[in-house]
Amino acid sequence: MHNAEGLKIVVDPVRPTGRTLLAAGVEQSYVDVSEPRHLHFEYIRRMAAVVDLAAPPGRPLAALHLGGGALTLPRWLAATRPTSPQRVVERDPAVVELVAGELPALPADVEVIIGDAREAVRGASSGHYDVVLADVYRAARMPRHVATVEFVAEVARVLAPDGVYLVNVTDLPPLVISRTQVATLRAVFGDVCLVADRRMLRGRRYGNLVLAATHRAGRLPVGRLAARAARDPIPGAVLHGPDLDAFVAGARPATDADLAGR
Repeated sequence: MHNAEGLKIVVDPVRPTGRTLLAAGVEQSYVDVSEPRHLHFEYIRRMAAVVDLAAPPGRPLAALHLGGGALTLPRWLAATRPTSPQRVVERDPAVVELVAGELPALPADVEVIIGDAREAVRGASSGHYDVVLADVYRAARMPRHVATVEFVAEVARVLAPDGVYLVNVTDLPPLVISRTQVATLRAVFGDVCLVADRRMLRGRRYGNLVLAATHRAGRLPVGRLAARAARDPIPGAVLHGPDLDAFVAGARPATDADLAGR
């Protein structure tokens, strides 16, 4: 199916059960309709690895997904942690309609709503979620209003004491957006780490980085995450502590006041 907004879902010629959501020809999401545990994109595998390692296997987790796409991670979480209560916030009704019409139905525990990510977080109860996953993009850019200290503080409010915040950041050398986002998360959370393809960290390619944040220091499973990232088909590295200090290199947190001044 193809609609006026340039959205369509196509069959993977290599993996017949694979489906790719395209927007104006650009890959947005990938779902295996017979095996929701299969994660095609490296950054999705990195986000899933943090969730995997942050809580005992199989334990249901209350999850808030900011950005829906083809609902890859909600499907994965429902398969790996059945009965997890999940809410997905997607701003584009055309995406929601296309995915609902062409891909397998979601479990009853997964609710999909159309709305703005920041408004959804603002309306959520304090301490309600075990994990918040942010993958919010418009025309390949993270909207500024979901990239500030004030927004991150709202995310911190809705997370449980041991909750984890995960952010997908798309960036290109010299990774200015990523450095700013790390500084922004560090202004609010007690522990932050970054997971990415080593080539990206060396400034050699455009791509995705994953940031993970928790309320208290020592909560992130950094060692096990580094081992998992190193074994990935596209090997990754984890930056944490002094290594992350060096990466940030004096970048300042983004604030709502910065937006007002632009």
